[in-house]
Amino acid sequence: MNTLLRRPTSWALFLGLLATPVLAQPQTHEIIVESPAMTTGKTMPSVYTPDGRNLSPPITWRNLPAGTREIAVVCSDFGAGNPPPWVHWIIYSIPGSATGLPQGLPIMEETPMPAALEGAIQGLNGWRRPYYRGPAPPAGTPHLYHFKVYALDTELGLQPGLDREDLLRAMEGHIIGQGELVPVYERF
Repeated sequence: MNTLLRRPTSWALFLGLLATPVLAQPQTHEIIVESPAMTTGKTMPSVYTPDGRNLSPPITWRNLPAGTREIAVVCSDFGAGNPPPWVHWIIYSIPGSATGLPQGLPIMEETPMPAALEGAIQGLNGWRRPYYRGPAPPAGTPHLYHFKVYALDTELGLQPGLDREDLLRAMEGHIIGQGELVPVYERF
């Protein structure tokens, strides 16, 4: 019998090589994403969910690549939605000089953003609303929440009202760095 067929790891590697496109996108720079309130793999505090105050969580980032002109953040739950992912938050047109998002960003469009985030726009979440709405998974089912930060090489000049797909399409070819924070939330 062929050795490649008997060794699952070799077979998986072989199939992975076949699936790799010839003109693959270049690797992006890894951004370090953190929070003073949340940690990857650990339970998200309920204050950032409808079980608490439903505040947007504080998020910081560092190690942005040189040439970052704009930043975008998307929070998605890949275990929900039809089709997945279910989007909890989108914020884009963040100045490239910003180092994070504070807790409790405004949910009213007419409320101004903090000065360091001037020009930032909150896009449409899965409920078609332009603000953060926290996790509320079915009881007893832990879900992962991907807070993904993107560094862009240009200011895209995007308008309000974008959803996740619109934003990803607009960023295509301009992402020079990315990183994520992935806390867990489970209701009992």
